[in-house]
Amino acid sequence: MTTVAAAPRLRADASRNRARIVAAAREAFVEYGAMAPLDEIARRAGVGNATLYRNFADRRTLIHQVSLAVMERIVAHAHAAAAEEPDSFAAFSRFVLAAAEERIGALCPLLSDSIHPDDPELLEARAEMKQVTEDLITRAQADGLLRADVGAGDVVVAMAQLTRPLPGFNCLDLDPRVRRHLLLLLDGLRAVPAPSSVLPGSPVTLEDLSPRA
Repeated sequence: MTTVAAAPRLRADASRNRARIVAAAREAFVEYGAMAPLDEIARRAGVGNATLYRNFADRRTLIHQVSLAVMERIVAHAHAAAAEEPDSFAAFSRFVLAAAEERIGALCPLLSDSIHPDDPELLEARAEMKQVTEDLITRAQADGLLRADVGAGDVVVAMAQLTRPLPGFNCLDLDPRVRRHLLLLLDGLRAVPAPSSVLPGSPVTLEDLSPRA
């Protein structure tokens, strides 16, 4: 009986290791770029190099999986926002803030150079991400809460720009400021007047943007 029960535990451990590697790789790619050291990714995941290579034969395979994982998470954020927020603009805003936390501005230019654009899995994931984004926008516009002259591409470009790290900065430290600017953006996208968002943190000064030593 003990032998029979061991196999599922091993499979569960392997699945957890794979998930930890993908999460660590996403963080490392944001911080260091697509050429982040694989041994650093293994260290962050809490696994050995052999475990990393057993799950992902090479860097390209790992980048591919990180890309899929990010898009799947963004789609999941969209579905959760649509299901749980009765106000369509609140659902749209929740989605924008959650998607921005995936750091798409930092990841997209890095990952797009390393994966094949016509990969069937990626094409399907992109199509689903496009659809859920457009659905949230269409719903908010139909309710008269989101400007009618805004398209899904406008939103994606804005999120990508606002989540792209500034030269000389550790982009992981910019999260509070990114949220401030996304809230300002969302206030500007409203079709009807509403109370201004309460911005987190304090106003950003030019000194705050000085490159760090």
